[in-house]
Amino acid sequence: MTPEEVRAHAPQLLDLQHKAYAVEAELIGDDRIPPLHEAESDLLSSGLEWIASFDDDRQIAGAVGYAIDQDVVDLDRLMISPAHHRKGLGTALVLEVMSLAPITVVATGRDNTPARALYESLGFVHQSDFEPVPGLWVSRYRHA
Repeated sequence: MTPEEVRAHAPQLLDLQHKAYAVEAELIGDDRIPPLHEAESDLLSSGLEWIASFDDDRQIAGAVGYAIDQDVVDLDRLMISPAHHRKGLGTALVLEVMSLAPITVVATGRDNTPARALYESLGFVHQSDFEPVPGLWVSRYRHA
């Protein structure tokens, strides 16, 4: 998406982000995930580039926000509408981002079993777990 498209679709992206991270919060039993609480201005100032997939009604079905630094793409956000879960959209978006640089890194909730299974099925290797705030555990993955 161009910066202009991101601005035009920001309300839709933010709604999708809140819905997607609400699912993750339920899975991991913790709602302190920063993107769950962002405002539109936060999303727009994140510095991320975006790829989005639209459904037949021109609504965003899924999106991925990422940043590239040299040969590493940081997959910062993967957001799939709950209505489009288990249809391969997450896999397609991750593969698209992986094609942008030789190395891809991502982090997800340690207890987010569906996300971890997705990344592992695509060859990502678990690197470490960390606790950004007490009790909230995140797993880092890398694909090279």
